[in-house]
Amino acid sequence: MTGIQALERLHPSLPMQPGRAERIEFEYIRHGTQSLIASFEVASGQIVEASIGPHRKEEDFAAHIARVIAADPHAEWIFLLDQLNTHKSATLVDWVAHALEFEQELGVKGESGILHSMPSRAALLSDPSHRIRFVYMPKHASWLNQIEIWFSILMRRLLKRGSFPSVQDLKQRILAFVAYFNQTLAHPFKWTYKGRPLTV
Repeated sequence: MTGIQALERLHPSLPMQPGRAERIEFEYIRHGTQSLIASFEVASGQIVEASIGPHRKEEDFAAHIARVIAADPHAEWIFLLDQLNTHKSATLVDWVAHALEFEQELGVKGESGILHSMPSRAALLSDPSHRIRFVYMPKHASWLNQIEIWFSILMRRLLKRGSFPSVQDLKQRILAFVAYFNQTLAHPFKWTYKGRPLTV
């Protein structure tokens, strides 16, 4: 989730009163943005790792994956991802190959071998025989990715009405929300369509 703005409202919101909705101040001071990289465990409905920083470069994503796997370094890991280029980066391939003690030569990015192109890197990362593997969702199918549901919860419950005096405050409040969510709200999402008609 990129471009999360640290917006500080210029004036306090006016509270809800009988017959009148809460009024949120529309003028704000923009203090900067943060990017959130999060991993959602579908079996428990919890966020297992949340990484927040000023950008989401390929090094940031590979470091996030390393922190997730550090929780159980010898387990089998399957990550469901969209088609973002950082999810098929040379940095990620290098890290995964090292973690799997891969002995084959990786080649050179843009020139040869596994690192040559995104499709060749994705082929290694998605190899079903590997203990750490990545499954890539089809393009334009973000609704299949359950982390998107959680991002929507974060937006509605924290970000939409929040006032953040700094990017550090924004970061701390997101991490506090993750802890609160995991402790009190987390549950597996029941999101499969049952075949009921959508119209009457």
